[in-house]
Amino acid sequence: MEMPRSLLRKVPLVFGVLGTAATMFPVDSQALPLFARQTGQNCVACHAGGQFPELTPYGRAFKLTGYTIGDRVKVPLSVMAYGSYTKVSDTSKSDNPAGDFAKNSSPVIGGGSVFAGGKITDNIGAFIQWTYDNYAAQDPNNGAWHGHSAMDNVDIRYADRFINPTRDFIFGVSLNNNPSVSDVWNTSAAWMQYVPGAGVPANQFNDAATPYPGNSSGSNVAGIAAYMYLNKLLYAELGTYRTANGIFSPLSMGLNNAGTTKLQGNNNPYWRLAVTHEWGPHNIMVGTSGNIAHLYDDPTITSDPNSVYKILSTGLDAQYQYILDPHTITAQLAYMRQKTNYSANTVAGNAGLGSPFGFVAADGSLLADPNSSDTTNTFRAKLSYVFQAKYGGSLAYFNLTGTTNTANQTSGYDPATGLITSDPTGALGATALSTRVNGNLSGNPATRGFTYEAFWMPVQYARIGVQYTAYSKYNGASDNYDGMGRNASDNNTLFFYVWGAY
Repeated sequence: MEMPRSLLRKVPLVFGVLGTAATMFPVDSQALPLFARQTGQNCVACHAGGQFPELTPYGRAFKLTGYTIGDRVKVPLSVMAYGSYTKVSDTSKSDNPAGDFAKNSSPVIGGGSVFAGGKITDNIGAFIQWTYDNYAAQDPNNGAWHGHSAMDNVDIRYADRFINPTRDFIFGVSLNNNPSVSDVWNTSAAWMQYVPGAGVPANQFNDAATPYPGNSSGSNVAGIAAYMYLNKLLYAELGTYRTANGIFSPLSMGLNNAGTTKLQGNNNPYWRLAVTHEWGPHNIMVGTSGNIAHLYDDPTITSDPNSVYKILSTGLDAQYQYILDPHTITAQLAYMRQKTNYSANTVAGNAGLGSPFGFVAADGSLLADPNSSDTTNTFRAKLSYVFQAKYGGSLAYFNLTGTTNTANQTSGYDPATGLITSDPTGALGATALSTRVNGNLSGNPATRGFTYEAFWMPVQYARIGVQYTAYSKYNGASDNYDGMGRNASDNNTLFFYVWGAY
């Protein structure tokens, strides 16, 4: 439900009070979230420069040993909440700005998460996240917003460590619901994007919505992965995933049948290999990962084997950290190639169709049939710096390229009028309507740009930040990407956030 205007007017005041009050607490105070209470450590022990969730070598060891370091806490719970403000550069090139950019230039209380877990036994521990989005859905009739909660990340582990003068060997097994959520580096698909944002249309172009490396299956699936870490040098992990149903249904709790990812069988493997090295205040990792997923065109219909499509993801990544008080520097690189082979039903259904939206080329000729397979390449690079675990900033670059496919074309020339028009009133009698704002005239996914960020952590469990995301290419073009005058730079977005955990 939409917040009352009186409450909205108070949100900036709340942000200001939080920032002022936070300066009264020393940065080296005892950490409050669950794992800090368990270990008795300051947040900067586990998180690089205190910027959660990026891990230090100690934080990686804590996770790899099954979240079992320290003593069990009486109430193994933590909470996280966030609020934000978004401003998109240009909202004028839209048939419905109030709908396409809802909550633009308005502060919102986005939602939050409840965390449970930590040490269960000397060898078993867990990380469980349940997340609530205050703007998960909007009523099409009256415009009222509705919140929704569901299971987010789950990682339940058994782990053991064997140490002698010549060997340091960690072995473990993880039951989780998201390939790479078990990873301990923030270049992995599950962790590289971590600043939360509400699911409002105004946020459709902020940094969280830019291209990130992703695994093939997505989240809310069920998998078991075995891993090992030898002499702080070699990390290897191998697992396989399936639909989170039956006894695994808690891993997708909160999602309805249509919203649950459906995988064919149990043969949906995930693998990870990394080489690491630590020396003095420095540590570095170079790795590779991959995932194969067999998914259904319609998750509610899983009886037809001809409706299964396959996604193969293969990636390379690297991370460097320098951690020596008062400085923390992190550099990250990640590349992911995804190849999608469409189902037999999709390929047969597209034969002879050209564009499924009925568009034609500029000269009136038919478009090529949709592809039977597509490939995308996603590259991200990020450099961040934190001073005194309090002041920081980052610069991120993203670049998505891929094959051109008429199935991706949501804007084009109407065969009846020869025009590109969204024609919301039907005045032109158009038969093929183009999409403004998110439309794609080229059928190519290419998207490129930078995100600039500055943040302040007045206390170790709170973060106030601002991001500016600037696009030089969107949906395959720099200018007029939707065919109706919208340019990539029109999507440039200012995003202010307040994020805290307890």
